[in-house]
Amino acid sequence: MSRWFGRLIQQHHVRHGKQAGVLTLRIGPPREQNALLTTQDLEKIAGLTLEHYNRNAEDFREGTRDHDVSQNVEALLQAIEGDPPFTIFDFGCGPGRDLKVFTALGHIAVGLEGASRLAAMARADTGCEVWEQDFLKLDLPERRFDGVFANAALFHVPSQELARVLLQLHATLKPRGVLFASNPHGHNEEGWNRGRYGVYHDLESWRRYLSAAGFVELSHYYRPTGLPRAQQPWLASVWRKLP
Repeated sequence: MSRWFGRLIQQHHVRHGKQAGVLTLRIGPPREQNALLTTQDLEKIAGLTLEHYNRNAEDFREGTRDHDVSQNVEALLQAIEGDPPFTIFDFGCGPGRDLKVFTALGHIAVGLEGASRLAAMARADTGCEVWEQDFLKLDLPERRFDGVFANAALFHVPSQELARVLLQLHATLKPRGVLFASNPHGHNEEGWNRGRYGVYHDLESWRRYLSAAGFVELSHYYRPTGLPRAQQPWLASVWRKLP
């Protein structure tokens, strides 16, 4: 295990919808001074995060069932060129809430989920094709999808691995396809939050990663709408694949 773990513990208050929570993050030194995460570190990050979601699968489904992400769905669909129906890749689909939405709108939706219990729920509840894959061990087809919907998913990818994962999402999109991403934002903190690993990018950091992976920004916004920035924990952004 690298010495990165166990460094300074710092607390940050973040609102999730109407309920405030406390993030307890283990903050490492600046990345350029940091030892790389080892294969063992990455396996632990993925394993413990997926274990958390599997252990809390029922509560997670109930707790997120009524979340309104229609603004995010519309942001993706409005940016896709051509005529529907579109082929949509729901990256980190959880128990399948948004797969149902895309299917009901007449699109062809395919999900990917790392937690086995959530993947099984998504298949059973939606009838959609759902691939069970670890975010850090993706095996994706090339140029298959018109859009990628990554809602509350990519922040679980360690910053060290993010460029590689974004290139894989870029490759699975058709030419000029669209990536939507929504993540809790911060000041580039990285570490453990109540049993899950997360990276809390600011806008400039997020832009650097996406631009380097071959995407051009179409728009971004903070959620929930209509609140002061301090009460908008989510950063949503829409990106087009460059040829």
